[in-house]
Amino acid sequence: MRRLRSLLAVAGAAVLCALPAWSLLAQAPGPRGAAAPYAQRLDVTALTALGRSLFFDPGLSASGRVACASCHDPAFAYGPSNALAVQPGGAEGASGFRAAPSLRYLQSVPPFSEHFFDNDGDDSVDLGPTGGRTWDGRASSAHEQARLPLLSPAEMGNPDAAAVIAKLRRAPYAAQLRDAFGADVFERGDAALDGALMALEVFQQSPADFYPYSSRYDAVLRGQATLTAQQARGLALFNDPAKGNCASCHLSALKADGAFPLFTDFGHIAIGVPRNREIPANADPEFFDLGLCGPSRSDLAAHPDYCGRFRTPSLRNVAVRQSFFHNGAVHTLADAVRFYAQRDTDPARWYGRDPRGAARRFDDLPPRYHANLNNDPPFGGTPGDAPALSDAEIDAIVAFLKTLTDADQLDVVGTANPH
Repeated sequence: MRRLRSLLAVAGAAVLCALPAWSLLAQAPGPRGAAAPYAQRLDVTALTALGRSLFFDPGLSASGRVACASCHDPAFAYGPSNALAVQPGGAEGASGFRAAPSLRYLQSVPPFSEHFFDNDGDDSVDLGPTGGRTWDGRASSAHEQARLPLLSPAEMGNPDAAAVIAKLRRAPYAAQLRDAFGADVFERGDAALDGALMALEVFQQSPADFYPYSSRYDAVLRGQATLTAQQARGLALFNDPAKGNCASCHLSALKADGAFPLFTDFGHIAIGVPRNREIPANADPEFFDLGLCGPSRSDLAAHPDYCGRFRTPSLRNVAVRQSFFHNGAVHTLADAVRFYAQRDTDPARWYGRDPRGAARRFDDLPPRYHANLNNDPPFGGTPGDAPALSDAEIDAIVAFLKTLTDADQLDVVGTANPH
């Protein structure tokens, strides 16, 4: 897996990206050439409240039944409230082909870059594709990301921006949009939509909602709590390059400046998750979700070495989830960890067997892309070998991962991932 990289570098890039979201609102150019779209510097508190109203409004969808919160429930760390691999949406209950991620702890994700350079020791090393919102990194900010579900036929199902603006004009918070962005906001091209996206972006920068740092592990880092023996053993295995090796992508340590870890390096990696046949799109044997090289983004289709790569998610609040990986193919946290340890030593468990009884491998990635797969520990070995992690060690890692659950989510963990 990718080597540890500096949170400072990531945070620095994110700050540059985030500045226009609210610090520079008064200077932002207007849509379609309109001058001075904002009469005054916008108020963050008011925009946060407006963004919250937008986030919970199913009236913004074509069906009138799907809100942002339908897939990103605050009671489940702004992720799905169920074990479905993909969430229903669209005008008539359509669904996509990727699991809905949690929206927590995305405040420092950098814009997507094919060439990321770390400043942690040797900044001459190109660490490859990194960052961006969504599993394939195609949105550079929360502002860009918020537009995607509004116009996706598999999510909120609006046919175009005009349909969204019409809904905004009728919404109970239309007056708030006028107060924030000008009385003529609905007459200035896409200004109302741009304002709504801005409000959603600012809402997702609310610390109390989206990055509270209130987990037990945060308390341990503050010197206010300790881990149990099993949790401490799990942390050691998580960090051990020869065992779990999780921290090579899911950074776990405080930075030199005291910044708390986000448990992701935001890098894109191919791990060969099993095909999820519950996803309707996968009924077509010719369909493959290849992450960076398509089908949701097309600008990197000429890079076969990117096929099968998806962005590394944060592991904060991972124990609240009931489906794992980009396609929701695994439904318990223990099995998600077990997949890493047994992908290569027990492939039949994950991919099944062919008609001759031989174990399949990597059934959701065409063979021509298998060279892209990561093989660092705990991957590796051959069928029949002892896995890198025993069941007791997997249990210890899971026990540690549960300490990454924010305080407002603790009641969910026992239901989502009982020991």
